[in-house]
Amino acid sequence: MHHSAVKLCLVSDIKEGGLGFDPFQSGQDTVFLIIKNNTVYGYRDICPHYGDTALPWKKDVYLDANNKHIVCAAHGALFKIESGLCLRGPCIGEALQPLKIEIRGDEVWMLPSSNEEKR
Repeated sequence: MHHSAVKLCLVSDIKEGGLGFDPFQSGQDTVFLIIKNNTVYGYRDICPHYGDTALPWKKDVYLDANNKHIVCAAHGALFKIESGLCLRGPCIGEALQPLKIEIRGDEVWMLPSSNEEKR
């Protein structure tokens, strides 16, 4: 596991539906970014319902049709963009795992989180 900051993209790269990344070279996107009201939010791409299910049904589609909530395509769970809290679905009250991100100029960096190794 990497324990250094990883540059993910530029703020301007993040599309309305979100953007997924594979910073640990695992072969699939494991984190994603959402931009709302010029604020960037980042989460692990794992639904808390099962703990190993990725959210989008196709690449970089993290939000529902209204772009109001993060959606898990597998279970229809809806999550608040600002907090990752599940508002509807099988894992209500649980939350997506937030990333530590830092904006440096126009670059979005993911910082190592202290609980990277804990399960």
